[in-house]
Amino acid sequence: MTFTNNIDSSVMKRLSREPLIHFLMLGAILFGAYAYVERKHGGAEQSKQIELTIGDISQLVQVFRSQWRRDPTPEELRQLVEDKAREEVLYREALALGLDKDDTIVKRRMAQKMQFLAEDVAAAREPTVEELGTWYAANRDQFAFPPRVSFRHLYFSPDRRQAGARDDAAAALTKLSGQPEDSNLAATLADAFMFQDYYRDRTPEFLGKEFGPNFALTVTKLSPGSWQGPVESGFGWHLVFVDTLIPGRVPAFEEVEADVKKAWLAEQKALAWQKAYQDLRAKYIVLLPAPTDNASASGETSRKGPS
Repeated sequence: MTFTNNIDSSVMKRLSREPLIHFLMLGAILFGAYAYVERKHGGAEQSKQIELTIGDISQLVQVFRSQWRRDPTPEELRQLVEDKAREEVLYREALALGLDKDDTIVKRRMAQKMQFLAEDVAAAREPTVEELGTWYAANRDQFAFPPRVSFRHLYFSPDRRQAGARDDAAAALTKLSGQPEDSNLAATLADAFMFQDYYRDRTPEFLGKEFGPNFALTVTKLSPGSWQGPVESGFGWHLVFVDTLIPGRVPAFEEVEADVKKAWLAEQKALAWQKAYQDLRAKYIVLLPAPTDNASASGETSRKGPS
């Protein structure tokens, strides 16, 4: 019995030092006082009561803490409560006036919340490693690591060389046969390029955006160790020296398990929403307007009836 009392005493002492408990107690006092005043005035209709729970007060305090890095003072807490009450008052009065009717923004927001609710059902379940492994086996291509290439290039400008740009590049390739990547001769044969002369560890996606998809595809198929080309890009013609090429590969499940889980959850959310909407949509019939004389004359095919 003594041991239990000591534990209870220790817990109570620790809780008594927790600032949040102080604010919750203050909130309870505030609402107790409010209820007393309301009873003196005959109370309020149920539809006119705004009830805030201890959880609501706790959330107000936590939001204040995250913003100001401190606890609110009693007066600040009272103002937070009043702001919350004001929001609820204005919301209810707006509903009473029908301000939510035919409001596009309100409709979109409510529709979005319905979708979030459906998706949250799917997100609530934690997948097993076995489930993720099975799903990964069927979707592994979307997690494939792309090839990466490092290369140096020489540029031959069509603006400067006109129609002879490709022929000049081919002639330069003959002169560079057997030459190393950093050959002094290379720099004397080509034109200045507006971007880099050397690209390290780039993916086909990057090269496609920088030079065009055909250039990216060709360069990632070149064998490392020699000058090759000419290769055409969106800028003109190039000779390319690939020094390293890391082939693309599909990673093991353990390497990308976190990404697999994220993708699995996204798919489950999408499926849950699709199923929920189909069930909801089945309850409704959409009536389309009957065709007007003008629409009939122009060959339009509107109709009235369910869809």
